[in-house]
Formats: sequence, structure tokens, C-alpha cells
Amino acid sequence: MRAVVVGAGIGGLAATLSLRRAGHEVTLVEQAARFTEIGAGIQLAPNATRLLRRLDLLDAVAAQAAHPSHMSFRTWSDGAEICRYALGRTAEDAFGAPYLLLHRADLHQALAGAVPPSSVRLNTVVVGIDQDDESASVTTANGERLRADLVVAADGIRSAARQWLFGADEAVFSGTAAYRALLPADEVADLDLPDLGIWLGPGRHFVHYWVRRGELLNVVAVVTADTATDEAMESWTARAEPGEQLREFDGWDSRVLDVLERAGQMLRYGIHTRVPLARWNIGRVTLLGDSAHAMVPFQAQGAAQAIMDAAVLGDALTGATPAEVPDALDRYVRRRLATATTMQADSARTGDDFHLPDGPEAQERNARMSAYATEHVFLPQATGWAVDVLEDRSP
Repeated sequence: MRAVVVGAGIGGLAATLSLRRAGHEVTLVEQAARFTEIGAGIQLAPNATRLLRRLDLLDAVAAQAAHPSHMSFRTWSDGAEICRYALGRTAEDAFGAPYLLLHRADLHQALAGAVPPSSVRLNTVVVGIDQDDESASVTTANGERLRADLVVAADGIRSAARQWLFGADEAVFSGTAAYRALLPADEVADLDLPDLGIWLGPGRHFVHYWVRRGELLNVVAVVTADTATDEAMESWTARAEPGEQLREFDGWDSRVLDVLERAGQMLRYGIHTRVPLARWNIGRVTLLGDSAHAMVPFQAQGAAQAIMDAAVLGDALTGATPAEVPDALDRYVRRRLATATTMQADSARTGDDFHLPDGPEAQERNARMSAYATEHVFLPQATGWAVDVLEDRSP
């Protein structure tokens, strides 16, 4: 069969590889003129890394990653540890795949490097998707029509394909904004930071972890925000005002402030999501990744869920004939929609929990987290890391 995948982000690349692995011919269409290093850190839990192993990419990705030994939750004002959970070898032995911390560009490069250049159409803008009973087609800005048996729209949170399929539907501002930076490891070596730290405070939280083999510290500082500027701003390259992050985190533990000060000028962008859909597909066309279920990043599962989408899509289409595509896409969506939608909601609740005001609510949260960690080696959402989406082939 022939497929067209729209969008060469992590989801689109993973979908291309999964469909090729299923034996299909794939054309990957991307509007950017070239693949560039964009973004910053990304976390990949075992539910995603086991799928990279099936794509024969795990070794290459792991070689570029940091391998955290633990995850530490801390209080905002003095850095006291609320609780910690095991990662590293303990998690890999338990779940059969590692927990990795990566520069997004390193993951993207590994995925892109596995796609034959002859299958990629860069600098190609899609302006329409059409279909009939026998085929689907993508129309480009220069008037070319690419025909296929199915079209996969992995065109991100601002997905045009989603609107073409389901009508007017805009990304939703989450009420939060994030500052981001990458610092060389030697600039923060004196701070004795945990491998993966999450500091919780009123209306804010602060995350840091190593990427690129431990050579860089990825920093994400999230704040509650309700300004029109943040609602409009979604660029990963928009710069914050100098010193702005220090004012936002005034009074926090000195190590947090040291990191933010040494980061210098940071990037700031508004975090957006998508309203859950009742379905992702119509006929021979389906959504995948952020176009289907963009979520806040507070459980670090956005990329993982896109990779899982791609794996199930390829599995559902293995052995399918062109006439069977609509039914196969129905199976793909049935196997993925409920899980991804639940993850959207869980991620939003996690953000609310992280940002509780000082007082009884925060004290109860900290006590609850500490009690759970006393009885459990892994954090609560780790129950989802054991799920192998390719073992669930429900009709």
C-alpha cells in the first residue's frame, strides 16, 4: 500500500518508520526546508523506549541520552526532598526498557536518519487533503496531488488537517507558560543537583535534568500565566525579557535561582493543548500525535504517546489491503484514543497538583507523595510504563 504522512516531527517520523516496517510505501511530507536542531530536553519512559527497540533505534538513541538514577521531588523554598523514585537500572530491569533523558534534536535525528531520503519531501506545504472510497490525496501549495491509500496527519498542535477533518477547532491555552534553557554541565557542577529534579511551589514548578550524555542541563521553569501575550506565544524561539525568570521565582531555593541566573536569557512560550476528540479518523485519513491529543507536558508523555500511536498504527495496518484501510484505522483509533485522552487529563491534573498554594493543601500533597514513595519504588504513573501497546490487539 501507499501512505502519505504529513509532518516530520517525532510522531510523523515514527509513523513513517512503523508503516515502512509493516511493508508499505511511505512518502513523508514536511513544510520545513531542512531538518534543524530545535527544542530542548525530552523524557522518554519505558513505554516509548521499548518501541524504539522494535524500530532498531534504541541503542543509537540511548548512546546520546542521559540515564538518570532517580527522580527527586523537592519543595520550592528550601529544596527539602519530598520524595524520590528509582529510575536507572532498577526501572530498566522492572519494565524491560530504559528511562532516557534526551535533547529533542538527538531523538529527531535518530528517527530521521532511519528514513530513506528518497521517501522525504521537504519544503512542501500541504494545503488540502481529499479522499474518496478508493484513495486519499494530499494537495501541495504548488498544485501537486500526492495520491495514496491512506493519509496520516501528524502536523502538530496547530494541525490544519484536524480542521479539514473536523471543522474549526483551535489550540487551547493551558494557563501556563514555560521558560527553557540549556546550560553546559560545567556551569552548574558546583550545585549538586539531582539527576532529575522537580521542585514544587505556589503557582510554579521547576524541572531540570541532564541531556546529551550528561553534557547539558535542560531547564524548564513553568509558571501560571493568564496574559494575552502568553496565550498568543507558542514559539520555541521567543525570548523572555532579561532577568524575567528570576523575578518569577523570587524567594525560591538558592540552587533554583543560581540555575536561572546562570541560564542568562531564556526562551518563554505559552503551553497549549487540544480539546479531546471523540474520534481521530475519517475514512482513509487519520490524525496522530499532537494533532490528535496535544497535552501539557507535566507527565512527560507527549512524545511517548506519539510514538505509541505510530507503533499501533503500523500494527493495525500490517497485512491490510487498500480496501481494508478504513477498518484498520478504526482499530488503530480504538486502541489508542482512550489511553491518550486519559493521559491528557492526568497531565493537566498533575500540573494543578504541582502548583498548589502553601498551606494545608500543599502539606497534604507532600505527605501523600512521601507516603506513596515509602511503599513504592516507582512513581504512580509508572504503572503505564509496563503496558506494551503491541500486545493489545483488541478488535
